[in-house]
Amino acid sequence: MSAVTMDSDFGGEKTVDRTPMGVLLGDKISSPAVVETASEPAKETKMEKAASSPAYETGTPWREKLDALVRATMPPALGMLVLIGIWYIATMKGGSIPGPLQTWDAAKILFADPFYRNGPNDQGIGWNILSSLQRVGIGFGFAALVGIPLGFILGRSAFLSAMINPIISLLRPVSPLAWLPIGLLVFKRADPAATYTIFICSIWPMIMNTAQGVQRVPQDYLNVARVLALSEWKVVTKILFPAVLPYMLTGIRLSIGTAWLVIVAAEMLTGGVGIGFWVWDEWNNLKVEHIIIAIFVIGIVGLILEQALIMLAKKLTKESA
Repeated sequence: MSAVTMDSDFGGEKTVDRTPMGVLLGDKISSPAVVETASEPAKETKMEKAASSPAYETGTPWREKLDALVRATMPPALGMLVLIGIWYIATMKGGSIPGPLQTWDAAKILFADPFYRNGPNDQGIGWNILSSLQRVGIGFGFAALVGIPLGFILGRSAFLSAMINPIISLLRPVSPLAWLPIGLLVFKRADPAATYTIFICSIWPMIMNTAQGVQRVPQDYLNVARVLALSEWKVVTKILFPAVLPYMLTGIRLSIGTAWLVIVAAEMLTGGVGIGFWVWDEWNNLKVEHIIIAIFVIGIVGLILEQALIMLAKKLTKESA
């Protein structure tokens, strides 16, 4: 239908809309009020769509982010305050253990120059921490290169698993201090002996967790791989690895904690540069404040390593999902 021209009351002509919209509105769309009223629902619909569109969505308000930050940091902060309070109360009457304020004063002096060098056996705490991290990285790296593939092999073979598991159960509880003399006897040097001790003590969690993850892969996945005639390499990389990744990362996280724990004890006996030797040297110098500082430093470094691996595990798990 089209527009029709009609005579108006004032002798002029009026155009009446005979389109479907004009018929629905009763031929009254020439009135400005009607046109405005009829167009308002359309405007409201557009505004509602714009408000619900993702392009107009804003991020999380800063207040919610602040509340989440407070909820995440408040419990650990209160725990540290309680620990420092107990420490202060226990040492307020004096004694051989220094209090928090005395330890804080010693820490300010100690960290004023953490990377000084006055000789091979007199170096700042920063160099000692870096030396310990280097030994941990080498020993842990070798343990990962051996332990993770061995865990896949044990998880895939029931016979090998039954053969190796008793050996793991026998050697895993052995103290690192018992492995250190064997390392000194074999390598004749302190650094390789400490690295060997880290390797032998941190390999077990990776083997056990990886093997357990392989054994828990659903049998349906392996049946599909068998039907498709996939090679063993494709089975490992396409099926087993994504399914085993959470177990493997848990083993890695436990192993790095064990490695950092072992290095302190190993360096106390082997000497040289390292946080363990530094603690023993400060004990010989009767600087108890420095020993307490070293305890906090060792704990903070271990916490950073663990949290870094947790973040890596979350990222890799999301990517593989």
